Amino acid sequence: MLVIIQNDPEVPPGTYAACLDEWRVPFRLVSPFAGEALPPVDQVKAAIVLGGAMGVHDTVEHPFLAAVKEFIRGTVAARSPFLGICLGGQLLADVLGAPVSSGANGEKGTLPVSLTTEGECDPLFAGITRQFITFQWHNDSFAIPEGGILLASSSACPHQAFRVGECAWGLQFHPEVTREIVDTWARWTDETAPEVERFLSEFVAADVPYGAASRRLLANFLRIAGLS
Repeated sequence: MLVIIQNDPEVPPGTYAACLDEWRVPFRLVSPFAGEALPPVDQVKAAIVLGGAMGVHDTVEHPFLAAVKEFIRGTVAARSPFLGICLGGQLLADVLGAPVSSGANGEKGTLPVSLTTEGECDPLFAGITRQFITFQWHNDSFAIPEGGILLASSSACPHQAFRVGECAWGLQFHPEVTREIVDTWARWTDETAPEVERFLSEFVAADVPYGAASRRLLANFLRIAGLS
């Protein structure tokens, strides 16, 4: 079964849950932040780990992150298809020994990302244009793990996506957000709250290309995992 790990109550699977329901792909949503136990790796067909307001090193304040890291380590070792989104991608990088830097290369808003030459050939990005629209909401960023392949980049954050092995991907951007999620995140801090309407209007204006790329990425992941 597909397992989705939610690390933060305000960072849900968003449109990806809706797509999975629409496509009749069964999945299990697990919330370790609420005390839910992670499933044994041998029961996982594929996994998606979502983002969160915390950082990969915040295990004292969020001790459940240690269990999430072990889950990711086991999933990768088992060669089960894995997709880490924002914090999920940072956790993947951290588990594989790559540095994750706080307050580095941060981005917020609806912004373009460009595939590298390797990214254009990667099965996760099949059918996605070389430059595509994403939604960004991060203060931290990951380095590429040893043996990993850089798949996408942006002007502000050079490491937007990577693959390790045949089927483990880390993304810095968010392909799953909705208008409601954007509204919630924009109100998190005094810095971004005054710009809620700008964040929303830019996101809504890019709804069609953003949604198309996001849905294609999920469909590609499901196909790789043998779930579509």
